[in-house]
Amino acid sequence: MEDCKHSRISYFLDKSIDRIALPERFTFPFYYEPHPLAKIAADELQHYLETQTDLNHNFGLDIDQDENAIGKMFGIMVVQDPQGKLGYLSGFSGKLAGTNDHPEFVPPVFDMLVENSFFLKEQEIISSINTQLEAIYADENYKRLCLDLEQLSAGSQQEIAAWKQQLKSNKDNRKALREKLRTSLDQQAYEVAEADLVNQSLYDKRQLRDITNKWDTLLTDIRTKLAGYEATIEALKNERKERSAALQQQLFDQYTFLNKDGKSKSLQEIFSATVLGKPPAGAGECAIPKLLQFAFANGYKPIAMAEFWWGASPKSEIRKHKHFYPSCTGKCKPILAHMLEGMPIDENPLLHNPEQNRSLDIVFEDENLLVVNKPTGLRSVPGVNIADSVYTRLKYVLEDTEPLMIHRLDMDTSGLLVVAKTVETHKHIQRQFLQRTVSKRYTALLSKVIDQSEGEIDLPLSADLLNRPRQLVCFKSGKKSVTRWKVIKRYGSVTKVAFWPLTGRTHQLRMHSAHELGLNAPIVGDDLYGTASERMYLHAAYLEFMHPQKKERISFEVEESF
Repeated sequence: MEDCKHSRISYFLDKSIDRIALPERFTFPFYYEPHPLAKIAADELQHYLETQTDLNHNFGLDIDQDENAIGKMFGIMVVQDPQGKLGYLSGFSGKLAGTNDHPEFVPPVFDMLVENSFFLKEQEIISSINTQLEAIYADENYKRLCLDLEQLSAGSQQEIAAWKQQLKSNKDNRKALREKLRTSLDQQAYEVAEADLVNQSLYDKRQLRDITNKWDTLLTDIRTKLAGYEATIEALKNERKERSAALQQQLFDQYTFLNKDGKSKSLQEIFSATVLGKPPAGAGECAIPKLLQFAFANGYKPIAMAEFWWGASPKSEIRKHKHFYPSCTGKCKPILAHMLEGMPIDENPLLHNPEQNRSLDIVFEDENLLVVNKPTGLRSVPGVNIADSVYTRLKYVLEDTEPLMIHRLDMDTSGLLVVAKTVETHKHIQRQFLQRTVSKRYTALLSKVIDQSEGEIDLPLSADLLNRPRQLVCFKSGKKSVTRWKVIKRYGSVTKVAFWPLTGRTHQLRMHSAHELGLNAPIVGDDLYGTASERMYLHAAYLEFMHPQKKERISFEVEESF
C-alpha cells in the first residue's frame, strides 16, 4: 500500500480498500476487535516503525537495547476528510524520544514542551529550587551539624538512660537499707541514717538534672545553628509545593478537549465529576484523545480506531509487542465520555450475555451446599449492567433459599464453584478458603510451547487503580501470589498445563501465565493479558474441602476437553 501525507493524514491509495465496508458506528474504545481498515492502518504504521531511522527512541526491541528500554502505546484513527476521502491519523501516548514534535504523528492536545512555554519556564524555576535544596544538603557545614546533632542526641539518650538506671538501682539499695536499719537501730540513730538517705536521693536527682541540662545546652546550640538551614529548606519546599500545584492546575486548564459539536471541556471540568475529583498524572496524554482532538480540530470525521503496543513490555504490567489494546479506563474513560458525546458508538460487547438461556450444571447438592460447573461467559455474581449470573440462576432454582457465594470465578473462567445454603456453612467453608486448606486445580491452555515441565511462580500482585480490572506485578506493595504449575501436554504451538494456586489473588493465574517473569505465555483467549478468542481456556477442574456437617473432606472433578 502506498500512501501520501498531508497535514499529518495518511491517505489510503490502495483501491482494494474500496471493497471494505465502512463501519456503521465508531469503535467502542474499551473492548473491540479492530476494523479491517484499522488493521491496514496499524500495519502501515508498524511498517514505518520497523523501517524508520529518525526516531531516537529505545523501544527495547534489540538485544543490546534492554537497558532503559521504554515500550510505547501507539494509536491509529481512520478518518474521512471534508471531501469524504479516507485516510488515517497516527499518534502515541506520552512523549516519544523525549519530545512531542514528530511530523508523522498528531501533536499533543497541549504541547507543554514548546520553546518558552510557561511550563518550561516554571519547570526551570522549580528545577532551580531543587538545585538550591541539593546545595544545602551537600553543604559540609550543614552535614557536619546534622551528624553532630545525631551523635549528641544518641549520646544524651544513652547517658541519661544509664543515669536513670543507676538512680533506680540506688533507690532500690536505699529501700533495702531502710528495712535493715529499721530493725537494727534505735529511733534516734535511725532518724540520722534516714536523713542521710534522703540527702543521697536529693543528690542523685541533682546529678540527673545537671546531666540533662548539660545535654540540653549542647543540643540547643546545635539546633540553633541548624535552624537557619532548616528554615531555608522549609521555605524552599513550601515554594516548590505551591509552584508545582499552581503549575499542575495551569496545565489542567490548558488541556481542553473538543467533541464533534465543537464543545470543549478542560481536564479539571471533566475529572471534577468523577470519584477522583481531579485529573490523574498523565491524563490527556494518551493516543486516542490526541487523535480525536486533531480530527475534530481539522474537520476530519472519525471512522474507527485501534491501539497497539510497540516494544518491550513494562516490568509491572503486561504489554505484548504489536498486540492491540483497549483504551485505559482511569485516564481515558472520563475524557472520551465527553469527546465521543453524540457520536454513534459500537455497543459494549461486555454487555452481551451469551449464556442467558443456558441452564446451570449443578454437580452436587445437599441441604448445606451445592457445587456448580460454571460455564465460560457467565458471571459468578450480578454485574452493574448484567444481572444474569450463577447467583441469580441459583436464586431462581432455590426459590426460598438465599444462595451465599463463598468464592468467585472470572466471567470467562469455567469450572467448579461451591455455594452455601446456610450462614453456618458459608462461614465454615469461607474460613477454609482464608486458611488455604481448600485444594484447587485449574486446567489452562497457554499460547506457546513451555519448555520446562513444572515449577512455581512467585510474583506479587496489586490492582492497576487507573486501569481496572487489570492487575500489576509490584514487588514493593503487591500482595504475595504463588502458583504451582505442571505441563500436561504440548501441542504444535500451545501447551496444556495444570495450575495449583497457593494464594487466591485477582487474575493470579492469568497474570502468572502472561507476565514475562512468569511463564510469558498468556492463556489462550485471555482478552486482558493476551489475545481474545471464542473463549478463555481456563477451567477450574478440581475442588476439595471439608464438609461442614459431615466433617470429612469431599472432592469434585470436572475436566474440560481442550
